[in-house]
Amino acid sequence: MIHRYATFIKAANLVVDYIVLNLSLLLAYVTVSLLPVSTIRSEHYLPLILFANLIWFLSANISGLYSGVLNKDAIITYRNVFRTYLLFVALISVTVFITGTKSYTVTRQYLIYALGIFAVLLGLWKLIFLGIRKGDRHVLISKRNVAIVGARRVGNDLYEYMKENPDIGYNMLGFFDDKPEYLISSDLLLGTTDTCLNYINEKKVQELFCTLPNSEADTIDLLMREADKHMIRFKLVPEYYNYNNRTTIVQSFGSIPVISLRPEPLENTLNRVIKRIFDVAFSLFMLVFVASWLIPLMGIIIKLQSKGPVFFTQARSGLDNKQFMCVKLRSMRISDDAHTKQATRNDSRLTPIGAFMRKTNIDELPQFFNVLVGDMSVVGPRPHMLRHTEQYAKEIEKYMVRHLVKPGVTGWAQVRGYRGETKDPATMEKRIEHDVWYLENWSFLLDMKIIFLTVWVTLVGDDNAF
Repeated sequence: MIHRYATFIKAANLVVDYIVLNLSLLLAYVTVSLLPVSTIRSEHYLPLILFANLIWFLSANISGLYSGVLNKDAIITYRNVFRTYLLFVALISVTVFITGTKSYTVTRQYLIYALGIFAVLLGLWKLIFLGIRKGDRHVLISKRNVAIVGARRVGNDLYEYMKENPDIGYNMLGFFDDKPEYLISSDLLLGTTDTCLNYINEKKVQELFCTLPNSEADTIDLLMREADKHMIRFKLVPEYYNYNNRTTIVQSFGSIPVISLRPEPLENTLNRVIKRIFDVAFSLFMLVFVASWLIPLMGIIIKLQSKGPVFFTQARSGLDNKQFMCVKLRSMRISDDAHTKQATRNDSRLTPIGAFMRKTNIDELPQFFNVLVGDMSVVGPRPHMLRHTEQYAKEIEKYMVRHLVKPGVTGWAQVRGYRGETKDPATMEKRIEHDVWYLENWSFLLDMKIIFLTVWVTLVGDDNAF
């Protein structure tokens, strides 16, 4: 286990980060304005300083920068710092873009200097911290003697995890089990469950992990009560682990533990608010600065090349499998099978401008109206036709899971190459696998990455875009 001063070290890490941030703001002020340091209290800069500190706090919490500061290796630590810094810069930039620098009476030059100095000082400070941590890591980690009751699959997997992750601070002594044939090595057998209590008292075992099945509830209850009497921390590993090979979330409803099948970051209210604010801001930007002139231009060309409406609307499956009307620029000629047949490569129904729009994703622009009203998100699983939802729900086991989040204008599956026609069921399975992965691993930075990759793929071209 981590040393009892780990919370203090985490707090100290956070405090130094804030000192570095505010020092950077001060140095940028002095560098740009060439004014005496005492004038840093100018009321013009105080709102920006407060805002920058709040944004860093928000960015660090979203990225989980301060979790496990003693366990993460150097590469992961720097990667998290880099992600947090990019999110910090993005939020600062978006706010300044919306409000303008005049709102804070500061210059863009000052912001560039401040962010640059902060990047350098933050990188140096983390290097110093990693150096200090490396030298004293053995002092910071307090080893605890632990044993496992139950040597079946769950117990053996738990042992392997402790063996491969020594930094979690457990000194694994061995197993107690009435059936030694389950052990991966006979040398690890410490005794039977009957001799467990005597042994752990003699050897000063501090924690006892129980992996016994539910069928041995009486033994589990006895071990739990005896462990409490001897001040030994008793930890129960649920048998459910046997048929769930993924990270799980455990919640407590009173004294009842409830295990969630999968992590869902967007179940968190703050995450949903952040995503929704971004959706509204980004869709407004696209509608005002791009769609406002590009949609009318495309509309004229669409009308010149074929008869029919400029927009194509179709019922699609949305959040919680509720249908909504998805809006696109019409890229095909009017036909009877428009709502049942998927677009194919070299589709004869495509108009010349339609082929260009689908290749460049311009036909998706009106979907930012769907985003604005809340039917869609900028990033999420692509919405499918109702017929396809009904079909694939029967053929692919986890297909309906993708409807636990709003559909998106672009998505993780699309930027990974799984878009367009899906003749092969295996291709659709991979698309669903990516959609479910997105649901389980959502973060604001992941959305930014997907948007960047969408733009990049559009510029370089995608063979599956047709």
